[in-house]
Amino acid sequence: MTGASDSVVSPGSTTRGTRRKKIRPHPGATTPVARDSKRVSDHVAGLPAGWRVIAAKEFADHVFSIRFLVLTIVLGLAAAASVYSTAGLIRGLAASATDAPSLFLKLFTIAEQGSQIPTFVAFIAFLGPLLGIAFGFDGINGERAEGTLPRLVSQPIHRDDVINGKFVAGLSAITVIFVALTAVVAAIGILQLGILPTPEEILRLLVWIIVAVAYVGLWLAMALLVSVLVNRAATSALVAFAVWLALTAFAGLLVGLVAGVFAPAPAGATAAQQIANLTLQENLARLSPGQLFTEATGAILDPGVQTFSIVSLIQVQAEQRALPSILSFDQSLLVIWPQFVSLIAVTAVAFALAYVSFMRQEVRA
Repeated sequence: MTGASDSVVSPGSTTRGTRRKKIRPHPGATTPVARDSKRVSDHVAGLPAGWRVIAAKEFADHVFSIRFLVLTIVLGLAAAASVYSTAGLIRGLAASATDAPSLFLKLFTIAEQGSQIPTFVAFIAFLGPLLGIAFGFDGINGERAEGTLPRLVSQPIHRDDVINGKFVAGLSAITVIFVALTAVVAAIGILQLGILPTPEEILRLLVWIIVAVAYVGLWLAMALLVSVLVNRAATSALVAFAVWLALTAFAGLLVGLVAGVFAPAPAGATAAQQIANLTLQENLARLSPGQLFTEATGAILDPGVQTFSIVSLIQVQAEQRALPSILSFDQSLLVIWPQFVSLIAVTAVAFALAYVSFMRQEVRA
């Protein structure tokens, strides 16, 4: 009689009425663990990273959104109006403006005296932050409000790919808008003036686009930070707009008040008191991103700008030692380098705060 233990059949053995065959894996077959390892290696080797997938999806959402269309039309109309007015001014002064250096770049930087329409770069300095705020104020809390954030972070991607992809998508959309605006302005200038930009002027315009993207990217990073910290999209939009108004519309008033307290220059003040007041105002004004962008724009689009300090200009005019000169392209880059680095540094700090805050938050389904 056979015991219970005799019923155990080893692989490859045979029993009466039962035939078992040892199964050998096919040479091309893979186990579940091997398939998972191969999937991971394929993802690392050739497939796009998670932040690229999210960036592509977010960029498509931005480009085909009503928000993108409205902002592009508003900025395009403002740019066309300012450049058309400037082109008419230059055409009216054609006799005296023929030998002016970098005449094509004047389209971006000058306006008719007494005109209600500011220059193109003044429009960008004031309205450009709206692009960054519009593309970032609901980047994270919008996903959280719709309930899609838990499903997004549950995908086989790293968690930081979410905020990295959204930031890259916003910068890409902003770059597209600035390239289109610059092309429209250049086209209007060519048609109105009948002159073509020189290679150096094209290089200066390309550098200006980079500076403008860095400037608006700072506001994008700030808007993403507010989106991470504030749960409601409407509240984050209000906070972002309040910061924008404080640093643009009221920056000059705040700087004047602070400088008047710490370095007063009353009526009848000495030259030393006036210089101290002006120097403090300049240093405080550079805490505003708009001031940094304005200074960098003025130097890269106007080769005649050699310094930003009002005190230095007064000293040069008083001493009458320096003759007007035109800076080369590389010299203008050296002039704007501190402003450009400052914009990049502030953008990096704002995005780092948003990144750390998002990684430390708990995402619940």
